[in-house]
Amino acid sequence: MPDGPLSSSFRDPGGFLFRRDGRLLRQVNASCADDLACLHESGLYDALQDKGLLIPHTEAPLDLAPVPGAVAVLEPECVPFISYPYEWCFTQLRDAAVATLRLQRNALAHGMVLKDASAYNIQFLRGQPVLIDTLSFTRYRPGEPWAAYRQFCQHFLAPLALMSYRDHRMLGLLRSQIDGVPLDMGSGLLPRRSLLNPGILMHVHLHARSQKRHAGKPVKRRQVKVSRDAMIGITENLHKAVKSLRWKDRNTEWAHYYDHTNYSDSALAEKRRLVGALLDRAGGPVVWDLGANTGHFSRLASDRGWLTVAMDIDPAAVEMDWLDCRGGNRPNLLPLVMDLKNPSPSLGWAHSERDALLDRGPADTVIALALVHHLAIANNLPLERVADFLASAGRRLIIEF
Repeated sequence: MPDGPLSSSFRDPGGFLFRRDGRLLRQVNASCADDLACLHESGLYDALQDKGLLIPHTEAPLDLAPVPGAVAVLEPECVPFISYPYEWCFTQLRDAAVATLRLQRNALAHGMVLKDASAYNIQFLRGQPVLIDTLSFTRYRPGEPWAAYRQFCQHFLAPLALMSYRDHRMLGLLRSQIDGVPLDMGSGLLPRRSLLNPGILMHVHLHARSQKRHAGKPVKRRQVKVSRDAMIGITENLHKAVKSLRWKDRNTEWAHYYDHTNYSDSALAEKRRLVGALLDRAGGPVVWDLGANTGHFSRLASDRGWLTVAMDIDPAAVEMDWLDCRGGNRPNLLPLVMDLKNPSPSLGWAHSERDALLDRGPADTVIALALVHHLAIANNLPLERVADFLASAGRRLIIEF
């Protein structure tokens, strides 16, 4: 990648990410100096490191800053593959929501607060959700409400509720609504029975009604005071609301593809042997498994210590894959929901805030097993177009028609 500020990192006046000589660095500006000092002096940084909730960083020389006004330059650990909320399965999004609330609780315990709760600030590293924006914390000021409350509800609670009560395909709203699902939309789409869930009633339905009631009215200088205990209570209540939502298992054909269809035990074992041998020849360290199903063959790559991104169109298959990976059980494997006929495009301001799938590659090796016929026959895609796409995705290809 070229040197200079990242196109996705420009909204926070407190700092931004940039690349220099192959290194990922973060400039911290004067407006965020006090908060960064508090993050370390309060013990919050160390506490979050112990819990694996915040990306670690080291200090870099100040003269690396590309823009005047820097007070510090940090070098965070680099996440090898950036994924987006609209590519996650239900439990991935819920795990990210729980991690965000844990970050808020820990911040409050150390005299700080999350100033934003964007789902895009969470990434999955070694099988666990982690905050990648070190500058997301600010000092807690007594009486001030949680500024990120609405953002949390739009980025996490509303889409989770829609996926739980309506349809897993509601996840796609996060692709068209880059600032999260508007609460009036979420409330209108949810069924009446969701009113019986106290957390959804309070944080989605009544929240949306309150927004509508106050829309267009001048902002009054006097604000409602929210005590620290009340903010902790809101955080705990949001946690209960998130945990109350469940993925309703869709018993799809693809989620149990290798259990019930196509392969005898001996044939599957031989295919595993052959794919393993081809992987040894192709090598890593980054592998994309396209049409990965539940990650049966993805594990051949991840078990070799290579970062393996397992993509499938079926959210139920990805859900099963993630449930096996989460918590660090398979630290090198990242399952994602991806429709290869319509993969994630470039999104956001100037089409540059969120990268398209191919812009996050190429992988060193791409696995595409029993995929080409689905694309070419079932979806009427010319073989040469499929070949061009696969060639763009990886430097070396392992393909089964």
